[in-house]
Amino acid sequence: MMASVLKWIVPWEFSWVFLLSFIGCCVLYVRGSRRLHVSIGRRLSFWTGMLLVYVSLHTYLDYFFEHEFFMHRIQQILLHHLAPLLIIASYPGTVLHKGLPFRWRLRLLRPVRRSWPWRMASAVWCNPAVATVVFVAFILIWLVPSMQTLAMLDWRIYRFMNWSMLASGFTYWWLVLDHRPRPPGRMTPGIRVLSPGITMTPQILAGAIVTFSKADLYPIFEICGRAFTFNVLTAQLVGGVIMWVPAALIESIGGLLAMRQWLRLSRSGRIRRKPWPARRMPATAQQ
Repeated sequence: MMASVLKWIVPWEFSWVFLLSFIGCCVLYVRGSRRLHVSIGRRLSFWTGMLLVYVSLHTYLDYFFEHEFFMHRIQQILLHHLAPLLIIASYPGTVLHKGLPFRWRLRLLRPVRRSWPWRMASAVWCNPAVATVVFVAFILIWLVPSMQTLAMLDWRIYRFMNWSMLASGFTYWWLVLDHRPRPPGRMTPGIRVLSPGITMTPQILAGAIVTFSKADLYPIFEICGRAFTFNVLTAQLVGGVIMWVPAALIESIGGLLAMRQWLRLSRSGRIRRKPWPARRMPATAQQ
């Protein structure tokens, strides 16, 4: 029994970079949650998202993600949509910040955040238009059969694919679920609500193309050896439906969470409303 459990926990491809990054993030969150009051709901959301990230990248399930198209789509949905949404919805920024020792925050973090390379990079990467385009582009780029083949044949490209999906997901959902008005937020509350509806459209179209295709678009999974004995087109159909329906559902939930923040800002009076321009009276009426 223990051996069968350990089989699924042991990673298919071990990565020190991922493991150390994951443990460091967990340690910071535990330290920060001891110094700040964090609700049970926020903690549950954060740890669920972190668990999904670990399961998607550093367990034996990665073997199935690499050897079956519909399993690969599940991995990408978790990395790009669900896990970042859950983690960002827990608003972990202040908790992770408090988890750092005070000296590190004062001597390392503050100078880095004030440096011009950091400000320039964040201004570009966190620009709403750039983040939205990148969020959709990474989905579509890695769906191109030739790009999918490269990722499956080269472990470095494969890891870059997974990390790019995760990074773009974190950036996009951080902008959409921002609880602040604009400024200092980078998106207006209304755009945050509409944005998931915009980004899900090309994903639905791509999912429909894969779903209804009558040809094997990704023969690389046949070359590498499939993990299951499903019919090729059946597995492709299931993968297309996964990137079509669950992805749209998760983005709809993200839009609803953004709407909740919009309503909170509106009720608290934190949304700036431009005054109506004063209406001039005709000259004849003034006389």
